Amino acid sequence: MVEYRSIIIEGIHMTGKERFFEALAFRETDRPPHYESMFELEYEAFGLRFPDRKLWNGVGATEKDRMIGQCMEIYQRIVERFEWDALMVYWPWGDPDGIIAAKQTFGDSIAIGGVVGGALWAIDTISDWDDFSINLVEDRESIHKQAQQMLDTGVELVGKLVDAGADYIFLPHDVAFNGGPFVSPLTFREIVTPYLAKLVRSVKDAGVPAIFHSDGMLMPILDQILECEPDCLHSIDPMAGMDIAEVKRLTYPKMAIMGNVQCNYLQDGPDELIRQSARYCLKNAAPGGGYIFSSSNTIFEGLPLRNYEVMIDELRAYSRVES
Repeated sequence: MVEYRSIIIEGIHMTGKERFFEALAFRETDRPPHYESMFELEYEAFGLRFPDRKLWNGVGATEKDRMIGQCMEIYQRIVERFEWDALMVYWPWGDPDGIIAAKQTFGDSIAIGGVVGGALWAIDTISDWDDFSINLVEDRESIHKQAQQMLDTGVELVGKLVDAGADYIFLPHDVAFNGGPFVSPLTFREIVTPYLAKLVRSVKDAGVPAIFHSDGMLMPILDQILECEPDCLHSIDPMAGMDIAEVKRLTYPKMAIMGNVQCNYLQDGPDELIRQSARYCLKNAAPGGGYIFSSSNTIFEGLPLRNYEVMIDELRAYSRVES
């Protein structure tokens, strides 16, 4: 784990960025930090919309600047209303220009993160499952060749995002279904683990923390993820049977954790189940640091905004009690 200098000053309220880094370093904070990897209810919350994700490719410089400004206006409203301590710049996706704009917008008040996906074999990087399965049996060399190509592209993007000012790098790669990893643990150790370790190392060598994301049941490969030494793991998926209390027991203080507020409750309610899930996360993961409060995926389109506000209300209630 990267060692970060403590920046808490007694008697002074912490900034979001301070709260974020202290939690990753397993130190108690004035309240658990919170943010979401994505928030897609911008219209419901503010009557605004992010630019269509299909419009970013090939757009001219002037129009791109306008679109980025549109994103920053929405991000500012999200951070202020929901008291986020960090922001992963998801629009524009994996773009240094987005990081530069976010740093200009927020300064050091919150932690600004860049996103690097598609850098490992994972569910979301397999376009042809038949071809992938055949190559696993008949042509492992091609599997490793593609893994190295994806890794090289990812490492290059890490450097560009950090050079642009990213405070951390978010690595979304779904490597498990609800029933378990997308390949056996033995195969995972061959075709994913060594590349994940190198990807994480490239982030940490650049001087910033790495947050690895995967939905699904990760317990059969949790030891391998730990070996790769990411600073934090998201999303600790309860719908796949991931118990955040057990995950914290197994990972503390080697790897921080983020997430676990159950997304199907956030989608469907009722309020009490949302509150129960949020309280369970806070009670079992927040003490001792090393936890970032968030949903077990994202605040996705179609989720009732009110339900997210119920979740946030539990964080505020917990923080008042704890303080």
